[in-house]
Amino acid sequence: MRTEILTAPSLGGAHPGELLRGLLGEGEHSYLAAPLRARGAVLGLAGFYRRGRARPYEEDDLALAGELAARTAISVDNARRFSRERDAALTLQRSLLPRDTPRLAAVDLAHRYLPADARSGVGGDWFDAIGLSGMRSALVVGDVAGHGLEAAATMGRLRTAVRTLADLDLPPEEVLAHLDDLVGRAPDDPATAATCLYAVYDPVTCRCTAARAGHPPPVVVLPGGGTRTLDLPAGPPLGLGGLQPYESATAELPAGTLLALYTDGLLKEGRGYGDTEARTGLLTSALRGTEPPPDSSPEPSLERICDRVTGTLLPGGPHDGARDGPRDGPRDDVALLLARVHALPADRVASWELPSDPSVVSDARALTRRQLDEWSLPELEYGTGLVVSELVTNAVRYGGGGPVRLRLLRGTSLLCEVSDRSNSSPRIRRAGVTEEGGRGLFLVAQFTRNWGCATCSGARRCGPSRCRIPRAPAPGTPAPGTPAPGTPAGRSPPWRRRTSRRCWPCSTISAEKARCPPKRRITGPAGRRGCGAAGQCGQIGGSVVK
Repeated sequence: MRTEILTAPSLGGAHPGELLRGLLGEGEHSYLAAPLRARGAVLGLAGFYRRGRARPYEEDDLALAGELAARTAISVDNARRFSRERDAALTLQRSLLPRDTPRLAAVDLAHRYLPADARSGVGGDWFDAIGLSGMRSALVVGDVAGHGLEAAATMGRLRTAVRTLADLDLPPEEVLAHLDDLVGRAPDDPATAATCLYAVYDPVTCRCTAARAGHPPPVVVLPGGGTRTLDLPAGPPLGLGGLQPYESATAELPAGTLLALYTDGLLKEGRGYGDTEARTGLLTSALRGTEPPPDSSPEPSLERICDRVTGTLLPGGPHDGARDGPRDGPRDDVALLLARVHALPADRVASWELPSDPSVVSDARALTRRQLDEWSLPELEYGTGLVVSELVTNAVRYGGGGPVRLRLLRGTSLLCEVSDRSNSSPRIRRAGVTEEGGRGLFLVAQFTRNWGCATCSGARRCGPSRCRIPRAPAPGTPAPGTPAPGTPAGRSPPWRRRTSRRCWPCSTISAEKARCPPKRRITGPAGRRGCGAAGQCGQIGGSVVK
């Protein structure tokens, strides 16, 4: 801290000369400088000016200036730290939310995420859309109590857990039960009392199954314009599920139905909830709308509906750190997820129920090949036939003896599903060089983009999932059982030879097949021999190597 005498010619440089000349005038003036220091850092310099020399600065003035500078420095530093923490929390939260609108097979999506204003900070609202097997879609919305980095990190932890549980194809009530167990393990978990809504839509049956944990139920807008709130059993918030079990409910959703999932911030009015029924009525009115759609569109776009909803229920607009914004804006985060569902046409679904017998494997391949020809997908016959053979063989051998169901779904991609009555989950293992089995699922994984297994309604369903397309062999690649150029007839290529007695065609079609019975060998196409078990070798052919 220092003082000095200023004259009119000396103004300038470190002093705002023109401003001081206008305020102080000509002559000599007193100047007092006090540094702004906070937490070991110098943030700036505070200057105090007194006109004329009649009353120079004294010791009391120095003490007062030092106190003012110290308090100002602390306030400025606190504001800088708050802004930095909020920016970090907002960046973390937005990085944990979907960056782009997810693209699902039978659901059109639009969303809005509006962070709380600067006085409340960032919160823990989140949403997600996950593709499941069978072209089903999972829609998730949740809310973590509190604001700041802790709430954003907790939200990210819950969202990751939900995606992991969704990949297991668990029903909604079990997903919430597992989340409740995860949160309830620690009594001081910041996720305690978080809310969540988990819904699954099946485009084949046009049914939506949902469960909620302390979350507002979704709103449905039917194609005819009718609106209603889904009647879901009320479950306790996460971490408090020991009070009662979670339950789900199923509703029929015709094609074109609009489903709205949201957090409670959309229903809050100022600092409280206000009249919840009235706010819900505003929401349904905004979703239904009264303005006619453009001539080129039979129904309003989801983006326009999102804007209409936020404009109706949040007239003050969201505040993203604006200091001079309206004071009647939201005090909590708002997450809104809109989904318009579609039905999968019947001509894009093919399903068969087969007996649990090894002889149906060739029938399953023939049915698959015939269906792909009807869909004009001949390039997928090779890979899909291989996948169907492996999965059906696995279901026949380990499916519990009941009927085997084969289903093909054609959307933006081709999906293959095989269901049986077993409750066990198969897994890929690394088979040894001389082992007879253990390669079936490995072949499935190689000929598909991805595969999965789920247990639902007491049945096991295996097959490629999440819009996976079986890959056809590269051009010029010989099919299994075709001798390499220069290979004598009746002998397999060197890379195909095995030391054990095994039918190569069966090991290609089903790696789970047993050793070929020596007395049942027959001659396949083009003079190639096979075991003839279940009539499979006559389909593909191959060579027996002793």
